[in-house]
Amino acid sequence: MSEDEVETTESEQAYWSENIRLLVTLMAIWFVVSFGAGILFRDFLDQFSLGGYPLGFWFAQQGSIYVFIGLIFYYTWKMKRIERKYDLDD
Repeated sequence: MSEDEVETTESEQAYWSENIRLLVTLMAIWFVVSFGAGILFRDFLDQFSLGGYPLGFWFAQQGSIYVFIGLIFYYTWKMKRIERKYDLDD
């Protein structure tokens, strides 16, 4: 195995490690918002209201969708930066 192949392998491992770390983090946020705020913490959040609706209900019906869309935009922005970092951008 040549020295260039070793560097490429290390670079690929670093890229995938960063990519998987980002995915796990974003999926954890989505889980906490959708399952946590909409189901587990609903009773606590219902003390507050947003737009006239209890906050727990709002998260279960709309909030988790808005957070998910925000996470998609953040993921694309962050992946472009990661791809540039490892010289994989188009």
